[in-house]
Amino acid sequence: MDQLSAMDASFLYSEHERVANHVGGLYIYDQSTAPGGLVTFKRILRHLQSRLHLVPRYRQKLLHVPGNLDHPYWVDDSKFDIEYHVRHMALPKPGDWRQLLIQTSRLYDRPLDMSRPLWVLYVIEGLDNVEGLPPGSFAVVTKTHHALIDGVSGTAMATAIHETEPDARDPDPVPWTPEKPPGEIELLTRTYMNNLNQPMRFMQFMGEVSPAAQRLMEGLTNSKFKIPEAIGQVPRTRFNGNVSGHRVIAATSFPMKDLREIKNAVAGGTINDVILTIGGGALRRYLLDKNELPDKPLITLSPIAVRASKDPTSSAMASAPGNEVTGMLVSLATDLIDPLARLQAVHDSAANSKELTSAIGAKLMTDFNQFIPSVTAGLASRLAASLGLATRVQPIVNTVLTNVPGPQMPLYFCGAEMVNQFSLGIVQDGMTLFHGILSYNGKLSITAMSDREVMPDPAFYQECLDQAFEELKAATIGRPAASVHQAGKEKLAKAKSVKHA
Repeated sequence: MDQLSAMDASFLYSEHERVANHVGGLYIYDQSTAPGGLVTFKRILRHLQSRLHLVPRYRQKLLHVPGNLDHPYWVDDSKFDIEYHVRHMALPKPGDWRQLLIQTSRLYDRPLDMSRPLWVLYVIEGLDNVEGLPPGSFAVVTKTHHALIDGVSGTAMATAIHETEPDARDPDPVPWTPEKPPGEIELLTRTYMNNLNQPMRFMQFMGEVSPAAQRLMEGLTNSKFKIPEAIGQVPRTRFNGNVSGHRVIAATSFPMKDLREIKNAVAGGTINDVILTIGGGALRRYLLDKNELPDKPLITLSPIAVRASKDPTSSAMASAPGNEVTGMLVSLATDLIDPLARLQAVHDSAANSKELTSAIGAKLMTDFNQFIPSVTAGLASRLAASLGLATRVQPIVNTVLTNVPGPQMPLYFCGAEMVNQFSLGIVQDGMTLFHGILSYNGKLSITAMSDREVMPDPAFYQECLDQAFEELKAATIGRPAASVHQAGKEKLAKAKSVKHA
């Protein structure tokens, strides 16, 4: 029996009727590679049943402490029924890409049953009119509560149900006997002991704060990094209001080889810099079309994994999921017209935020939550939602762009080859636009999730992402790296001088 961490539990406390805090993925499969060219629903059930022991959380549900005096626990569900969690449907003809995204967004509108293990998997047949896919392809949509996984552990769990060969046989299911959950007396005793140990944990935490503060001051004094100018000055956009509870999805993908070439346009550039620049370019195009582009650059939250192991294929992460993540603030340079100058600006902002996060300590930044009482955390989240505080307070960020590396070899599900995968996340009050980024087998996908009232035209935003990639590609690929490096720096310097003039 494991207790939820403060961060895991925070996703329970912040859920309300307009925000369902589940995450997951959209996976596309070509079943022509499966034995006989067909994957049956019975085979999928048998396949998942044989792998449940790899992800123990899939058979565990929440057990709340009386009076919510402490964070809940994960306990075995003695009535676990895999047929409740795995569901089957089909798209109506013609079965195209937009239909699939609309169906996926509708599935994501529905909250999970909090009395059962917090996941559901949908098998969607009828992908008969999707470019690049043979007729008869199918999709899998997963929904898992964010209290159970973060991006890295979610990728590990998805990898655990796949194989590296199309003809791999399913092992026999591992025998499972659910453990008896504790009673109220034991839960209250555990709560009492946790509270006794809290002062000692707080002293340990404060012992880590002092050297972090010293590193921060030294870095600022030596100009190793600076406090981001955007703090307290994030512009308000349509993406900083409240959500209605109805989601929309835009999704596209790009070749990894192109992204690697683009990143070389900036000395020390990374794939993440390129992704953030594409996101900034798409947002610039979208808001210009609405006559809503702010003069100041938009700011993204870019999550950082703080796990000891970040290997997305690690079986240890699949068996011990949860949230171990913090984040850094990065400018998307949406105020810059030139894509090359924008790439340089994003790189500089990201590099500064990484240095700042390193000085403070990413793990330290996640630890403070453990000292907020569970009752207080729950009441605060519900009060903020009921008062609509997102529209009344200064925005902290405009969007989220989270990049999780995935496996770089073909994976198979019941013999069907995974063609692509897309990350699905959370939209909430104050942050109604989420970008999930996943890499897989030579491709990188970007999924934008938003609210239907905020983004009524997700297909247009998908075009904005594609156009932002193409303009960045045109500005960088095929040109000498040295000249591109210099051009990017000069264009950024010129843009800054014009601003300060």
